[in-house]
Order: sequence, then C-alpha cells, then structure tokens
Amino acid sequence: MSILVFNCGSSSIKYTLFEKKLGEVLHHDIEDRVTDYTKSLDKIYSDLDILLPGGLSSIAAVGHRVVHGGRRFRHSHTIDPEVLDGIRAYVELAPLHNPPNIWGIEYAVGRLPDALQVAVFDTSFHSGIPAVAHNYAIPVELAKKYKIRRYGFHGISHQYVYERAAELLGRVGEDGPRVITCHLGNGCSAAAICNGRSVDTSMGFTPLEGLVMGTRAGDMDPAIVHFFMSQDGGGLTDDQVYNLVNRESGLIGLSGLSSDVRDLLEARSRGHEGAELALSIFTYRLKKYISAYHGVLAGAQALVFTAGIGENSPEIRAESLDGLEALGFVLDEDLNRQAVGTEMEISGKHSKVRIFVIPTDEDFMIFKETKRILNT
Repeated sequence: MSILVFNCGSSSIKYTLFEKKLGEVLHHDIEDRVTDYTKSLDKIYSDLDILLPGGLSSIAAVGHRVVHGGRRFRHSHTIDPEVLDGIRAYVELAPLHNPPNIWGIEYAVGRLPDALQVAVFDTSFHSGIPAVAHNYAIPVELAKKYKIRRYGFHGISHQYVYERAAELLGRVGEDGPRVITCHLGNGCSAAAICNGRSVDTSMGFTPLEGLVMGTRAGDMDPAIVHFFMSQDGGGLTDDQVYNLVNRESGLIGLSGLSSDVRDLLEARSRGHEGAELALSIFTYRLKKYISAYHGVLAGAQALVFTAGIGENSPEIRAESLDGLEALGFVLDEDLNRQAVGTEMEISGKHSKVRIFVIPTDEDFMIFKETKRILNT
C-alpha cells in the first residue's frame, strides 16, 4: 500500500508517492505552470494508475499540504465536509494558496473515495506561539473580529528541520533543544523553536511580513501604504499597493534585476550596484532576526539553514553571520563552502552555537503526519 502526498500551489502541482510501511519514495514529479487544474490532475492520476501494480486502489491515504488553517486547525486533520468547509473559510486569508489546495482535495476525494484524506497545515506548527508573539498592538476587539494575529508559515519545513536538528544534537524527546531555523527560498522565514514548539516566527498575518524575499518587501512601516495611496494627482489603489509589496519588491525591487539570489551573486561579482544593495539588505535583515531569536530563546543551541538559498548559498550564510561571533555564531569557512545541497554541520571549533545546513523535506513531513493519522 502507498501514501500519496500532494502540494497544489498557485501555479504548480508537486506530488510524491511513498511506500506506506518504510516511507521509501516510489515516485516524485512536478507539474509546472498549471493553468487547468482538472486537466493536470487527470494526467497525474492516470500516470499513477499505470505506475502502481495495483492501480489507484493501492493508495491507502492522501496527505494534502494546506497553507492556511487559521486559529481553528492547530493539528493535522482527517478531511471531512466540516474540515473542508473550515479550509474554505480561510480562503480570504490565503487567496493564492487555499483555493488550489481545495481543488486538490476535492479531486482526490472524487478519484480515491476509499482512501483516507488528510490535511497538513503550514500554519499548525506556529499555532501555539505565545500571546506576546502572536498578538499585534491593535485593539483586541478588531483583532478578534477580523481574525488578525501572527499565523506564521513554512511550518511544515520548520518542523522537519527542527526535528532533524534535534536528532543530530541527540536531544530527541521531551528535553528538546533551542533552535533558530531559517527557511530561505523565494519566500523566506525564520523561527525560534524551543523543546519542539515554535515560540516566534517572522512571517505574520500573511506571508508578507518579516525577512526580505524574492519579490516581497518583508517588514516595512505600514504608513508607507497610506502614503502611496494618498498622493495628490493619482495615488496607487489598494490592489496596486498589494501587488507592489508582494510581487515587485524584495530582491527584485531593490536590485532592479532579478529575484534569484544566484543571479544577484553573479551580478554583484561584476560590480552591479543594485545586486550589492539587494543582497546586503537581505543578509542584514536575516542577521537581525537571528540575533533577536537568540535573545528570545535565552541562547540558541543550534541554527539551521534550509530551503533553496539556505541549502545552496555559502555566501549568504557567511554574510548573514558576519559580526555575530560575539553571540557565539562562528562558521568553519571550509565546511561552509562545501555545504551545497547536502546535510552538514558547518560550525567552527570555537562556535558556542552549532550551525547546520539541513535540506528540508516537507513531503516527508506530510507523509509522517498522514501515516500517523492513518494508523490511529
């Protein structure tokens, strides 16, 4: 029997087929630039029906990544009509992500009526962060009315690399370590995790807050929005501002060149000033969050870099930690250069904080959660 893991994004469908007992990957694929979800899902399920010796009937369960579970879904859940309605209720908080998640679920329910369907929420891992971290300093009544709080995202990734770091530190179980995790891809977030629980994270009410990202501004003075919209002679509309800070800012806005760190590193080496500015602000912002979370945790015992940039860019890792030696973050330069796309400890011998590169595996985390619910 097999477990299928689905991640239906705004323009792509990623799926992985696992062997149920051992967790071995049987098949993995990505459908990019999806415009017709039904057509793409038809093809995926037809391919799987041919691939599996027992056809689709050999799939015992399907685990679905769901981006936003709001306040309601603090854990993974078996999907029934009530849960699906709950996911729909949070579409307004994740309009680009929850709708394709829902399409993937509805299609799977229709195509695999006998398989267990499980929702694994990207926000669940952060749902227990304390009130001092999840509340914004706005009137409480308005926050409750409009469901405004720090939700946090990339939770599946942060949980996976935290658990792997705990294994590497020999601290699995109730006495878990204090770890800062940095998920650095096109979207970026940091988290402070203590004893297996997220206690703070950089993304907030939406994935816009926090670190500088590929096309997102991250932290900014909210008065800038009002300023943009109130200029005489034709201020921006709310939709234009939303698009500006989500799709035209971050690395691409600062550099005027690219949202891809690889392009910017190459351009910086040729003296491109925009690339230099973008990368400097990117690493400066990350340095501030690492320092802050070191304080929140009363001294981190480990720091983890993960996702596309975190796993593959020694330059970004080094520049983000430059100057933090006094806080106990010391890199081994040679190990850091070697750690590209592979799990490795990159701490210097005098580092008080152990520093790791750990490739994330969100699909495996979803598989684990789905298997756990299937076996209960």
